[in-house]
Amino acid sequence: MAVPARTCGASRPGPARTALPWPGRGPRPGPGARRPPSGPPRPLLLLLPPLLLLPLFAAPGASAYSFPQQHTMQHWARRLEQEIDGVMRIFGGVQQLREIYKDNRNLFEVQENEPQKLVEKVAGDIESLLDRKVQALKRLADAAENFQKAHRWQDNIKEEDILYYDAKADAELDDPESEDVERGSKASTLRLDFVEDSNFKNKVNYSYTAVQIPTDIYKGSTVILNELNWTEALENVFIENRRQDPTLLWQVFGSATGVTRYYPATPWRAPKKIDLYDVRRRPWYIQGASSPKDMVIIVDVSGSVSGLTLKLMKTSVCEMLDTLSDDDYVNVASFNEKAQPVSCFTHLVQANVRNKKVFKEAVQGMVAKGTTGYKAGFEYAFDQLQNSNITRANCNKMIMMFTDGGEDRVQDVFEKYNWPNRTVRVFTFSVGQHNYDVTPLQWMACANKGYYFEIPSIGAIRINTQEYLDVLGRPMVLAGKEAKQVQWTNVYEDALGLGLVVTGTLPVFNLTQDGPGEKKNQLILGVMGIDVALNDIKRLTPNYTLGANGYVFAIDLNGYVLLHPNLKPQVSQGGGQEEGKLYRMGTPDFLPCLPQTTNFREPVTLDFLDAELEDENKEEIRRSMIDGNKGHKQIRTLVKSLDERYVDEVMRNYTWVPIRSTNYSLGLVLPPYSTFYLQANLSDQILQVKYFEFLLPSSFESEGHVFIAPREYCKDLNASDNNTEFLKNFIELMEKVTPDSKQCNNFLLHNLILDTGITQQLVERVWRDQDLNTYSLLAVFAATDGGITRIFPNKAADDWMENPEPFNASFYRRSLDNHGYVFKPPHQDALLRPLELENDTVGILVSTAVELSLGGRTLRPAVVGVKLDLEAWAEKFKVLASNRTHQDQPQKQCGPSSHCEMDCEVNNEDLLCVLIDDGGFLVLSNQNHQWDQVGRFFSEVDANLMLALYNNSFYTRKESYDYQAACAPQPPGNLGAAPRGVFVPTIADFLNLAWWTSAAAWSLFQQLLYGLIYHSWFQADPAEAEGNPEARESSCVMKQTQYYFGSVNASYNAIIDCGNCSRLFHAQRLTNTNLLFVVAEKPLCSQCEGGRLLQKETHSQRTARSSVNWCRDRDTGEARISALTTTRRKIPQTAAAELPSRRRWASWSPCSCCSSWACLLGRSPKSTPTPRAASERPLLPLPRPPRLSPAPHTPP
Repeated sequence: MAVPARTCGASRPGPARTALPWPGRGPRPGPGARRPPSGPPRPLLLLLPPLLLLPLFAAPGASAYSFPQQHTMQHWARRLEQEIDGVMRIFGGVQQLREIYKDNRNLFEVQENEPQKLVEKVAGDIESLLDRKVQALKRLADAAENFQKAHRWQDNIKEEDILYYDAKADAELDDPESEDVERGSKASTLRLDFVEDSNFKNKVNYSYTAVQIPTDIYKGSTVILNELNWTEALENVFIENRRQDPTLLWQVFGSATGVTRYYPATPWRAPKKIDLYDVRRRPWYIQGASSPKDMVIIVDVSGSVSGLTLKLMKTSVCEMLDTLSDDDYVNVASFNEKAQPVSCFTHLVQANVRNKKVFKEAVQGMVAKGTTGYKAGFEYAFDQLQNSNITRANCNKMIMMFTDGGEDRVQDVFEKYNWPNRTVRVFTFSVGQHNYDVTPLQWMACANKGYYFEIPSIGAIRINTQEYLDVLGRPMVLAGKEAKQVQWTNVYEDALGLGLVVTGTLPVFNLTQDGPGEKKNQLILGVMGIDVALNDIKRLTPNYTLGANGYVFAIDLNGYVLLHPNLKPQVSQGGGQEEGKLYRMGTPDFLPCLPQTTNFREPVTLDFLDAELEDENKEEIRRSMIDGNKGHKQIRTLVKSLDERYVDEVMRNYTWVPIRSTNYSLGLVLPPYSTFYLQANLSDQILQVKYFEFLLPSSFESEGHVFIAPREYCKDLNASDNNTEFLKNFIELMEKVTPDSKQCNNFLLHNLILDTGITQQLVERVWRDQDLNTYSLLAVFAATDGGITRIFPNKAADDWMENPEPFNASFYRRSLDNHGYVFKPPHQDALLRPLELENDTVGILVSTAVELSLGGRTLRPAVVGVKLDLEAWAEKFKVLASNRTHQDQPQKQCGPSSHCEMDCEVNNEDLLCVLIDDGGFLVLSNQNHQWDQVGRFFSEVDANLMLALYNNSFYTRKESYDYQAACAPQPPGNLGAAPRGVFVPTIADFLNLAWWTSAAAWSLFQQLLYGLIYHSWFQADPAEAEGNPEARESSCVMKQTQYYFGSVNASYNAIIDCGNCSRLFHAQRLTNTNLLFVVAEKPLCSQCEGGRLLQKETHSQRTARSSVNWCRDRDTGEARISALTTTRRKIPQTAAAELPSRRRWASWSPCSCCSSWACLLGRSPKSTPTPRAASERPLLPLPRPPRLSPAPHTPP
C-alpha cells in the first residue's frame, strides 16, 4: 500500500488518527551514519510499505545493525509476557489463594446483593430519618406563629428587660474596640457553661438557646428587643423536640429582622476579621423565605454614573445576585441609550453558583458613558421576561433597576408590557449621593407593585438589596398552608462546624391582623431550619458489602448530588463563618463583591454528570431519577481511578428509586463481580483467638506485616491516622471485648479476623519458602475485602506507601476492574525532584484480582501482587528484549561482514525500549538515565514518541472537569499611584462650561475628595499587590486529562515523519497486562518536537474568570441535558392530579396552582401556565463545559 509522505505511513487494524504534520520530509539515516545535508525529499522510500522499508535502514560500513524486524520484536514481547506471568504464578499465589478459600469454605457464607431490595430499603431509611426532622420543623413553625401572634408589641422595651445568651459575647468582650463593650450592654447577657459534644463537634449547652445578631444591626433597637422577647418562648419547644428525637442537630430560627436563635447554645465561631454573618444571606434561609422568581437586573451606565456611584452599583448587583437560589432565573443588563447584557448570557439562566459568578465577573467590566435611556433598559427587561422559549421559574417576575436618577417615567413602556395586569413587579434603586428628583423612581415602583430603595453608601447595600424578599413573601403568607411546605437544601458547609449538611426549611408566617376583621399582616416572620449532617445519611447506606467499587448516590430535582463518593468539596482550614477578608480578582480595578468564602457562602452544587464521567446512558439515568421513576440498567462506562491518573472502561449496574416525601432520588451502582460477597462465620472461639494472634506485631517477622483498614469496628475504638497506633488501639480493645460484642460491628470484625487467617495461610503455603531476591522482588502482598493488607517480608512494610484501607487504594480498585496483571509505577510529579534510586527502595507494584467461583456464584474477595525491584528489572528488561536467551549468555557481536538487528541491550545508545502503562506512564526503560523518570507521564520523557502513539490510536484522551476545586486568588500587580476606577474627563469636557455643572463633574469632585481623605484610593495596596496570604480561596474549575488504551491491540510498526529527524518505532500491547511495549529509534535532533501532550491538572479556561469562553462552551452543550427542573416546590395533594408527570413536584410553582396567589401578582387565573412533564420541558442551559472530542492531530 502506498504511504503518504506526511503521515505515520503504515496500515494497521483499528481507526487511525491523522498524524501531526512534522516539518521536513524523507527517511532518517541509520544509526551511526552521518546525516547528509538537507536536500530535496526522497518520496520513493516513503512510498514503500513499512515492512519492506525497515530492512533498508542499515548503516553503512562498520555499523551493520538494522532496526529490528517486526517478528523479532513480537518475540521479545512474548518473552516479557512469559516472564511476568511466570513470576506472578510462582509468587502471586492466585491459584493457591483460591484453594485456601475453598479449604476454609465452612468458615464463611456467600451472600447476595439484591440491588432493588437494597436501594428500596436505604431509600425508606432516609425517608424515615428526614420525616422525623420534618415533624420537628412543623412543631417549631406552628409554635413560632402562635407565640408571635400572642405577643404584645412594646414600644418602651429596654435592653435590661431581656435576658438571653449572646453567642458573640465572649468574642466581643475580648475585643476592646467593640461598640457593645463601650455601651456596657453585656448586663443582659447570660454566661453559660458548656460541655464537649461529639455529635455537634462543638461545646454546647442543652438548657439554653443562643442568639446571633449581625454586626451591622443595633442590638438595642426596639424591633430587635421585641424579636428577642417573643422568640424566647421557642427555647422550650427546641428542648422538647430534642427529647422526642435525640438525634436532632442544630435547630435554628432565622428571623426576617436578622436575629438568629439556635439550639443548643454554643459560642459563635468568631472570624479573624469582621463578622459579616447574616442569616438572611444563608442559602437555606433564601430558599425557605421566597418562592421561585424570574429576575432581570438593569443597571444605568450613563455618563453621570461614574466613580463612586458606579462602584456602589457594581457591589449592589453582586449582593442582589446573592439573594437568589437555584430555584430562580436571572439575567443582568446595562443600559444608556441602548441596553445590552453584561455577560454572554442572552436570556434568563438558572441562578446557580457558577452562573452567578459569570455575572459578578462581567459586572466589574461595566463602564459609564452616554446618556440615560430608561426606555431601552425596560424594554430589554420585559422582552427577557416574555421569552417563553426558555426554561424559567414562571412564577414571580420582577425587574430590578439601579440608577443615579432621571426624569423619564417611561409610562408608555409599562402600558405596553405590564398594564393592566401588572404581572411584573418593578423595584427601583437610587444609588449614590446626589440631588436628583427621585419622584419618577418612586412612581415607577409603586405603579408596578414594587418598591423604591435608596443606597447612598456601601453600608446600605446589604439591607436594601434583600428587603424586596419581604414583598415577595406576601403571596406565600396569603396562600397559607398550601405554600407552607418543607424544602431541603443543597449540600453546604455548616457555619457552626458540623461539616457538610442539608437543611430542612419551613417558612414562619405572621398571623397577626392590623385590626378586628382586617386582613393578615402578610409578612414572613422568618424561616425555621433543622440540619441533617451528611454523615448521618451516609450511615444508612451499606458500607462494605458493596465491595470497593460499589456505592450509593442520591441526587435532587436539579440533578445535584446529595450523596456520592466523588462529592469532596475543598473546604478551607479556617472553617466556620470566617468571611471577612477582601481580595481582588484579576485586576486592580476589581471592586470585590462583599466578603465571601468558598466553603461558607456557596452551596455545593455538583451535578451528577460532573461527579462521574458522563455519557448518554448516565444522562438517561439522571433524567429518569429527576422524573421520580424507578429503574435498572447495565451500562459500559468509563471510571476514573482514585488517584485520578487512570481511566478504565468497565461494566456497571445502576438501580434507582425515588425517596418518597423528599426532593431526592437514590441510586445504587454495583459492578457485576460485586453481586456476591463473603460473610465470615467464626463461631469457633478457639479459631478466633488463633487467627487474632496473627495480628500481633510479634508475629510480623515470620508471617509478614499486617495493615488493617481503619474502619469503625467498635464504638469505643479510638481512631488514628497512624496505622501502627490504630492497630495497637484495636488490639487493646479486643483484649476487653469479643468479636460478638453488641458494641461492635460483628460483620466487620469476623471478616477481618477470617482474612487475617487466610492471608497467613498464603504466607505459609507460598511466600515463606520462596527466595524473593532470585526474581528481584522487593515484596509480595495480599489485600482483601475484609480490610487486611499483608506485606511479606516484614521489612518491606517500611516502604509501603499504599492506603491501608483496600477500598481506598488505587491498585486494589483497578485490579478488580481489570483482567490480568496491573502495573503501577511510583507516582511522580513533573514538578518534583526525580526518584532517589537507592538499593531496595524504589519498586513497581504488579497486582491482580483473585476470582472465586463457588457454586456458580462469582466474586473477587482479594487482590495479590508483587513489588518489583526497579533497577534489577530494568536490567532484566534489557536482556528479555535482546538477542540473548538468558542473562549469563555473552552478548552477540556483529562483525563488519555480517548483518545484525539492533536490540534493547547492545544498542541502547541508538534504540529506545520502554514499557508504558495504560495511563501513559513510564514503567521500565532500557535507558539508565530514564530510571529516575519512572512513573512520569511519557510525554515528559519523550514528547515526540508519545504524540505518535496517541495519533496512531494506541491511546485515547479523556477530558473532564473538577468543579470542586479551590484556587488561590490572583494577586494584582502594583500599578503605582493611579486612582482606581476614577472617571477621567477629556480636554473637551474641561473646556465645556456646562460640564462643570454636570453630575459627572460632581462625581469626579467626590472622588478627589475621597482620595484626599483616604489615600488608599489613589494607590495599589502593597499588601494586596504582593499577594496577601490571608486572602481566602475561591472555587474554580480544573481541567483533568487522562489517557487510556485505544482500539489498537495488534503489533504495529510506523514511522514518525520528520524529514532528516524521522524515527521508526514499533508498539505492541503485552497480553494479560496493562502494558504497552514500545521500541523506537532514539531522536538525533530536536527540531520536530512541536507538540506535547499534557496529563496534569490545569486551571480551566471555562470558569467564571473567562465568562466569554464559559458561555460559548455552555451554549454548545445546551442540547446534552434535558428535563432539568425549574423549581423544587412540592405539589399539594389537591393539585397533584393536574400534572401529566408522575413526579408531583417536578415543575410546580405556587403561581401555577393557586388562583388567589396569581391574582395577587396581577395575573389572571386564565393565563396561568400549564405545568409540563419533565420530559416535555425545554432544555436548561448549563454553565458546565460540554464533552469535548479532541482533534486527533492537535496536542492539547
